[in-house]
Amino acid sequence: MEEINAANVSEILIIHHDDADGLASAAIAKTALEREGYQTKTLCLEKLFPEVVETIHAEEGKVIFYCDIGSPHAPEISKCNEGRNLVVILDHHDPKPATDPKVYDLNLEHYGFRGETDFSGATCNYLFARTINEENVDLSYLALVGSREIPGEPRSLNKLVLEEAERNEVIQVKGKSLRIRKLGTTVKELFSKLQILGAVGYYQGGPEMGVKAAVDGLTAEIREFTEKLEAKRKEANKALLERLRRGGLNETEHIQWFDAGDAYRGMGAKTIGTFCSYLTYQRIINPRKYLLGFMHLEPRIPGYGELRGDYAKASVRTPKTLSKFVDGGRMPTAVKLLEESTSGFGIAADGHAYAASVVLPSDMKQRTVEKAEEFIRKFSP
Repeated sequence: MEEINAANVSEILIIHHDDADGLASAAIAKTALEREGYQTKTLCLEKLFPEVVETIHAEEGKVIFYCDIGSPHAPEISKCNEGRNLVVILDHHDPKPATDPKVYDLNLEHYGFRGETDFSGATCNYLFARTINEENVDLSYLALVGSREIPGEPRSLNKLVLEEAERNEVIQVKGKSLRIRKLGTTVKELFSKLQILGAVGYYQGGPEMGVKAAVDGLTAEIREFTEKLEAKRKEANKALLERLRRGGLNETEHIQWFDAGDAYRGMGAKTIGTFCSYLTYQRIINPRKYLLGFMHLEPRIPGYGELRGDYAKASVRTPKTLSKFVDGGRMPTAVKLLEESTSGFGIAADGHAYAASVVLPSDMKQRTVEKAEEFIRKFSP
């Protein structure tokens, strides 16, 4: 906090991801910084578009937080920043080294932990908040909310936060249910609602509503809004799944892929990733092949403005059997696959070993599939 205080700013910009982990992360950072006397402004990004990063870092003398987003793009952030602003990254995605001494990437993967299993973006944000002020222990439930995206029982840092939250009576544990005492809801329910608000409601004020709900609770209005959003997504999922069952799934030797096109029009790009995750458990999927899904992107970012160009998003998932080969080093990770297959034209490729995504020009989808197949064939541990 010494460097933040020395920056002598009244407002701090919080850039965050659009899923439940991102919204929980933003809520933690926003609350913790406001408790230190700062005003905050939030900007929810689905991806770190270079033109957006360039615009944000063109000015100087600002303090900028990247929450649950940023670590894989620390070199690009550093290049755009050039020492003009104080930047703090609190993330759990696979990191790359920052080159600007004013860019502090506090991703815990730098300290030997794994973002796929040991901690979430919200956990990283919570530990930062807990460090600057012990009273922020009351935000521990938000770390648990963000960590719901990690499969299995809480382990490592997430387990320590769970124990701390229970010890300080922030949550009440009943079997596998974690009840958030001050909000009168469960970690599972809040996670579910934030997932919908951030992704499906991205263009309808959902992220802002989600950050507020993460701190103040789920009002009747928010519950009704999320129900409508979820009904809209389920309808789109059902139609797309039926299309794929009728033969809309394309295959190469190592990849199975599809193009959702405008199936999720009006919804955020995270919807294609959640659909791909769901699809990996369906019988039509080959458990030994990478699953790759594309969707068309809206040309604007709420709170920022219009984007230049026509873009699509690609999401990759590794089904269960394939994940074992990835763990053994016999097949490339999802994020490495996208980095290699979109090299030269991809934007903000990031993610983990089993799940990753990237933005690309709409006319480069077929080329992405071809390059991905070429890379897998040549891959050697």
